[in-house]
Amino acid sequence: MLRTIALFLIILPGSAAGQAPSVDDFVGADVVVLGEVHDNPAHHLWQAESLRSLAPSAVVFEMLTPEQADRITPELRADIDGLGDAIDWDTSGWPDFALYRPVFEALGTAEIHGAALPYDAVRAAMSQGAAARFAGDAERFGLDDGLPEDQQARRERLQAEAHCDALPEALLPGMVEAQRLRDATFAATVLRALQESGGPVVLITGNGHARTDWAVPWMIAQAAPEVTVVSVAQLEAPPEAEAPFDAWRVTDPVEREDPCSAFDGG
Repeated sequence: MLRTIALFLIILPGSAAGQAPSVDDFVGADVVVLGEVHDNPAHHLWQAESLRSLAPSAVVFEMLTPEQADRITPELRADIDGLGDAIDWDTSGWPDFALYRPVFEALGTAEIHGAALPYDAVRAAMSQGAAARFAGDAERFGLDDGLPEDQQARRERLQAEAHCDALPEALLPGMVEAQRLRDATFAATVLRALQESGGPVVLITGNGHARTDWAVPWMIAQAAPEVTVVSVAQLEAPPEAEAPFDAWRVTDPVEREDPCSAFDGG
């Protein structure tokens, strides 16, 4: 069954990655999901520390396509300076490779798997639905069923907020389907990595995909209930309500421009 541990909250300064929750609580899980706010360097430092402690057999990256992951040779693992260029990180749309460098430096001998989907597949899911575009058994991952009305509404509201309330309302259901497709693909990639490597497997991903109520951990539980999963989020403010994670930590936020200023003229 899906393994859960007691929820806990630790508030940390952004620079104090060494004070993070003990990974001893996660030892024994088949899968550990390490969430993040993508542009927060403290989150990647803690992920790196956790990787060194857990020494997983495989690591799955939201940020990498399977093709990019296949490019990472043993020689590139030893040449972190050249790794970013070799996988065309700068053209991938993710924050600067320097932020993720500690994570790649901490991989050890773990297998590397990419779970990112082609843009065309994600876009198609918006109109055709996640089940139609999933490269696998959609029913196994719960994609064949529509979402409960309350969850659908909640997820559409989250998508609207994430896009500064600038999206036409008609696009929101498609955005939810795209997210479901990503979650299922990440879950399937994790399970394949677990089967091939024997585990444990770590997933490096954004907090939205780390949710235990409907994202990757939930889908793993649908597809393979015997697999034990622990999901840890990294937040920039204490959650206002019970957080949908097995555990979480809170760091200082990163100073960044208001992402919605482009829409409001600010």
